[in-house]
Amino acid sequence: MWNVWLLKPGELTLKGENRKSFEGILKSNLQRLMAKIENRIKIKFTMGRYYIEAPQEKSEEVENVLSRLIGISGWAKTFSCEKTKEAVFSACVELGKNLYKSGVKTFKINARRTDKSFPLTSYELCCLAANEITAETCELKVDIHNPDDVINIEIREKAFVYSSGKKGIGGLPVGCAGRGMLLLSGGIDSPVAGFLMACRGMTIDAVHFHAYPYTSIESKQKVIRLAETTSLYCMGINLYILNFTQVQMKIKKNAPEEWVTVLLRMAMMEAALKAAQKTKCKCLITGESLSQVASQTIENLSCTQNRISLPVLRPLIGFNKEAIIKEAKRIGTFNTSIEPHQDCCTLFVPPHPVLRGNVAEANKLYEALELEGLIEEALQGYELVKCN
Repeated sequence: MWNVWLLKPGELTLKGENRKSFEGILKSNLQRLMAKIENRIKIKFTMGRYYIEAPQEKSEEVENVLSRLIGISGWAKTFSCEKTKEAVFSACVELGKNLYKSGVKTFKINARRTDKSFPLTSYELCCLAANEITAETCELKVDIHNPDDVINIEIREKAFVYSSGKKGIGGLPVGCAGRGMLLLSGGIDSPVAGFLMACRGMTIDAVHFHAYPYTSIESKQKVIRLAETTSLYCMGINLYILNFTQVQMKIKKNAPEEWVTVLLRMAMMEAALKAAQKTKCKCLITGESLSQVASQTIENLSCTQNRISLPVLRPLIGFNKEAIIKEAKRIGTFNTSIEPHQDCCTLFVPPHPVLRGNVAEANKLYEALELEGLIEEALQGYELVKCN
C-alpha cells in the first residue's frame, strides 16, 4: 500500500519571474532526500503543489525528511481519489473518523476547485461534505470559527482530501542563494546561525579551528556531530577542520593579554576568508550576537572584521541567549553543544579582555604578530569531513 503526501511550498510562491528556478531547486532537493529512503518514491509537481507517493512502511522516514526540508510551509498525508462526488465524500468521511479517533471534536471544511468542470461549487462541496461527515460520525461537530482541525478538499487532476497536517520550516530552498562559510565552534550559537542562513537558501560550508592538544579529540568529535546534525537541514555540509594551535600559541605569547581574544578572532576570520575564497563561498557566517560576550561588542566586531573583503553575515546579531537556545533545541543541536568539551575560543581567555577595541590599534598589533605563514600552514593541513 502506498501513501500520498501533499506539500505546500512556502515563501518561494511569492517570487516572480524566478519562481520556476526556485521550484526546480526545491524539487531537486526533495528528490535527493527521498532517494536516500527508497528509489521507488514518486515526486510530482503541479499548480503550486508537490505530491509524494511512498510505500506505507516508509511513512515515518518520509515525514522525518519533510520535518527538516527547508522551503515548504507544511505538509499533510492525503486521501487521493477520483473526481466524483461519491469518492470525495467517502474520503471526507474516512478522514473525519480518523480525526475523531485522534481526539478532534470540531471541524470545518475548506474547498478549492482548480478544475471548474467539477459539478459542485466550492461552497456546495463544503456544505455537502460536512453533512456526510456528521451523518456518519455524529460526535463530530462543525465549528467554522474555532475548529479543532480543518478538512481540506482540493479538486485538481484528481481529488485530494487532507487535514491541517504539520507545519514545515518554510524559508527558501537550500541552494538558491549562493554558498557561505560558517565559522563553526562547539558552542550553542554557530550551528543555529548556519541553520538560519540555510533557511534563506544558502548552501553552507563550515570551518572549525582545533587546538590539539590543548583541546581534546572529544571536542573535535563534538563539532563534527554538530555539523552532522545541522547538515540534516542544509543538504549536507563540508566541514574543514584547521589545526590552529601554533597560531593561538603565538598570539598568547606575543600579544598584550587583554587583546588575545580579539586578535585570535581576527586570525580566525582571516583563515576563514582564505578558506571561503578557495571553496568559492561568497560570504562568512558567524554566530555572534551583539554584546553577548566581550569579543562581540560593536567596537570589537569592527576590529575582527575590518580586514575581511567578503560580507560577514551575523543572523543572530539581535537574538538574546534564550531565543538562540530555543532554536538550538528545535534543530537538535543544543544537547551536543552543552557537552563539557573546551573549544579553541574558550582557551586562554584573559581575565580582563579589551571591551572597546580600536581598529587602528588592533591592526597594528595583528600585523606585528606576522601570522600569515602559520595561517597558510593551517589551511594546507586541513581535514575535510563531509557531512551528508
